[in-house]
Amino acid sequence: MTFPELNYYQQTFIRLSLKDEIIPSKEFEDCRFEACSFNNCSFTGVKFLNCIFSECSISVIKAPGSRFLETQFTKCKVIGFNWSKTNSIRGLTFNECQLNYSDFSYLKIPGTKMLGCEAKEVDFTEADLTGSDLQNTDFENSRFYNTNLSGADLREARNFFIDIKNNSLKKTRFSFAGAVTLLNSLDIIIE
Repeated sequence: MTFPELNYYQQTFIRLSLKDEIIPSKEFEDCRFEACSFNNCSFTGVKFLNCIFSECSISVIKAPGSRFLETQFTKCKVIGFNWSKTNSIRGLTFNECQLNYSDFSYLKIPGTKMLGCEAKEVDFTEADLTGSDLQNTDFENSRFYNTNLSGADLREARNFFIDIKNNSLKKTRFSFAGAVTLLNSLDIIIE
């Protein structure tokens, strides 16, 4: 068994490599994961509190009933992660991560930080991203529908299509180029 204890506090895991494993009912508090690989694993009822993942590969993960509270990911590949199946999320920070093919639909995750990330084909349908910092992130083919982006910061974000009629954008910050792309949803001609 990879994690024989129920609780881990202030521990560092380096170059841990897991594939197709089930990790049930563990708690990690103030732990660091460095250059670890968790591919096609299932974290069932696991709690991550104030944890840091650095340069990790976390692909096609299932996390039913798990909690991610004040968790940071830096230069990680967090690909194909269905966040909407988790139990609780608060205070997520992604710095220079790949988040492609992930699902944040229907989640209330205000204040999320997604800085300098690649978030291609990510689903944000009916997500609450109020006050989130999404600067310099590539949202190519990502879905924003009925998404609350009020007070969010999308300066230097790119490749997004956000229909201004179907999303909440009150006090949302855009760079000039980003603001111009919002006009694409209006079916108008600018000459």
